[in-house]
Amino acid sequence: MIREQVKSAQVEAMKAGDKEKLAAVRLILAKLKDRDIELRTATSVPDDDTVVVDTLQKMVKQRRESIEMFRSGGREELAAKEEAELAVIESFLPAQMSEDDTRAAIEGIKAEVGATSVKDMGKVMAVLKERHGSVIDMSKASGLVKAALG
Repeated sequence: MIREQVKSAQVEAMKAGDKEKLAAVRLILAKLKDRDIELRTATSVPDDDTVVVDTLQKMVKQRRESIEMFRSGGREELAAKEEAELAVIESFLPAQMSEDDTRAAIEGIKAEVGATSVKDMGKVMAVLKERHGSVIDMSKASGLVKAALG
């Protein structure tokens, strides 16, 4: 399971004295703990890997937005720090689908749900996230779906 990989990466980073990786792994573990606390009151709890992947994807999105803002503000040193964290976070995510595979999945779902225009984008995105949410960057997929339906 991914959570065990993160915990073992923390131990490895401590032993190796890799302070940057250790800090990033601790951020991940803190976010996971927050998410666990949120889910205590939930009526239905998804399996652990789903929770971990969802949390990591949100962290990746946040880092990418921060990098963009830091670069536009001329703060390269902060952008570099965020990029280092991003690399650590992405190392725990399952391998992402290629753009060609994503396009093929979108076309299949589009035909399946009978989507013909941008009005049907929500239907396609919902099925895409349900089936491939853990291996697709949904922000990039959104643009691909819009292009396929446009």
